[in-house]
Amino acid sequence: MRLKNRIFIVLICFGIQQVTSQSVIGKWRTIDDRNGITKAIVELYKKDGLLQGKVLKIMEKGKEGALCIKCKGELKDKPVEGMQIIFSFEETSEGVYKGKKLFDPEQAMTFRGKIWLDPGNSDQLKVRGYLAFLYRTQTWLRFEEE
Repeated sequence: MRLKNRIFIVLICFGIQQVTSQSVIGKWRTIDDRNGITKAIVELYKKDGLLQGKVLKIMEKGKEGALCIKCKGELKDKPVEGMQIIFSFEETSEGVYKGKKLFDPEQAMTFRGKIWLDPGNSDQLKVRGYLAFLYRTQTWLRFEEE
């Protein structure tokens, strides 16, 4: 009986791990697609059924504690850490989220966006920003705390 219980618990834990690793929800290491530098840790979460995202920590050397210098209005000179950058993305098809407000604090620009897991690797997140008919896609990596 004890062995069956242990096997059952292991299977449940494995199942939970599989489900959580298949979701965009969680912490992601942002990677600059131009130079490969890790820029920040961003947390994606749902609020009222919509996908949101905020900067948890700046990882790029020399940019720790960065302020949104180029921002205007209430974000001007505010810390980037803690700043919301993904606003109310809706799931449009299974695992694909789209929205009108993907904010880049470094450029102080807002883009339309699309977010989805890489079909070949659920530990890679594709984040695409659109400006008119032009777009740029970054690959973010799942962040596992040590």
